[in-house]
Amino acid sequence: MATTTIALTVIARPVAHLTLTAWSDRDDRQPLPPGTVDDASHLNQTQVTIKQIKSQPGVTEVLLQSVLRDALRQGKKVAIAGSRHTMGGHTLYAKGISLAMLNFNRMQFNPATKILTVQSGAKWSDIIPYLNERGYSVAVMQSNNDFSVGGTMSANAHGWQHNSPPFASTVESFRLMLASGKVVQCSRQENPELFSLVLGGYGLFGIILDVDLRVVPNETYIAERFVIKSENYIDTYRQRIDGAANIGMAYGRLSVAPESFLQEAILTTYRQIPQGSRAIVSLEKQSDSELPRTVFRGSIGSDYGKNLRWQLEKIVGGEAGSRVLRNQILNRPSTLFENRHQAETDILHEYFIPPQFLEAFLEKCRVIIPQSKGDLLNVTVRNVHQDNDSFLRYADGEVFGLVMLFHQQRTQEGEEKMEVMTQKLIEAALAVGGRYYLPYRLHATPEQFRRAYPQSAKFFALKRKYDPDGVFQNYFYLKYGG
Repeated sequence: MATTTIALTVIARPVAHLTLTAWSDRDDRQPLPPGTVDDASHLNQTQVTIKQIKSQPGVTEVLLQSVLRDALRQGKKVAIAGSRHTMGGHTLYAKGISLAMLNFNRMQFNPATKILTVQSGAKWSDIIPYLNERGYSVAVMQSNNDFSVGGTMSANAHGWQHNSPPFASTVESFRLMLASGKVVQCSRQENPELFSLVLGGYGLFGIILDVDLRVVPNETYIAERFVIKSENYIDTYRQRIDGAANIGMAYGRLSVAPESFLQEAILTTYRQIPQGSRAIVSLEKQSDSELPRTVFRGSIGSDYGKNLRWQLEKIVGGEAGSRVLRNQILNRPSTLFENRHQAETDILHEYFIPPQFLEAFLEKCRVIIPQSKGDLLNVTVRNVHQDNDSFLRYADGEVFGLVMLFHQQRTQEGEEKMEVMTQKLIEAALAVGGRYYLPYRLHATPEQFRRAYPQSAKFFALKRKYDPDGVFQNYFYLKYGG
């Protein structure tokens, strides 16, 4: 009898849980009405006039200038969009003109200078294979490939590239079309003020045309994982990564399981393996197993599912012991784990915390999130070094970014609960000298925004200097800069 009970507990319950999850994981999302767009929040459906922008040498820039002239004459606002992976309407303006940039995507690589020149609509899913064929890789980017270059620039993103400043540090220069239609070259030497404003400027200063990016050689890594207490995360990071020249990438994951909520962590490092020549391996798409998705989605609203997932991750999760190319790590979509239900959505938060206060912030989170009944699905931890390039910077020194993914209902009640919890988490971050990341829901109060980004008043004053007619607009500017 005891053996049967153990078997039912160890085998039957997980199988039943995952089977039910897979059965209910249907895609019932509805298409948007014609003439409307949304962002990754699925909470910002907006009526717009969509202008598709394509790569047409000698034509595209003239077309964009014409769109800007017409917008000014008609009193319309312009919002610029790539993959629309922000969540606060940063690419949206009601009844405005939406510039859809994804087909503006040509690129050219100079092996002598190791500079990639690429148009702003190109997605990393296009760029990574292109660089891979030449033995190179992206220096800094998000942990998934479905974002555009222009979007990455506008949010000044970061990723698993540890001991590195954000993406802005890899930008050598770019061309920008101002609201007047004038095209200017921006770099650290030429128009340096505009250079810093556009990087992390959320599309408020002009249309990014093309950018010169510094890239790095592709590398082969072997993955290693360390299961630790969250209170030891910084010390372990220092011991395993700081000063280790052969670590190419690193990130952490915190437990969201009730049994160890934000008290355990897995630190994953990617150690470089010496190679005689640059790694060039095909990145042909392989069929992904649905099991990781089922395990992940099975944690929604389920304490058992969260505990099961964490136990599985500690035992078999990740790529520990396996060899993997840098480009294989970067060339992964976010769609594998995405929500597929019309009535629900997944919402990102991120908080940048000074290393000495990471555990103090987590202590506050352990209280705020359960009290708020927040359904926390995932937390990854990324190291970011001081940003010396962007104006509206989030990293004045070394910080650890905690990327949190929450599940919520697409209802007024769901939004209100999320807003209240978000404001409490922002207060917790501010209390330890941290900041929150700006591309997500606009739940911070204007006062919280100003405290987190005291340079914002000057940022918006400069926006009005470079765009006096307010041609470039979005919901972010309406809430905090108008």
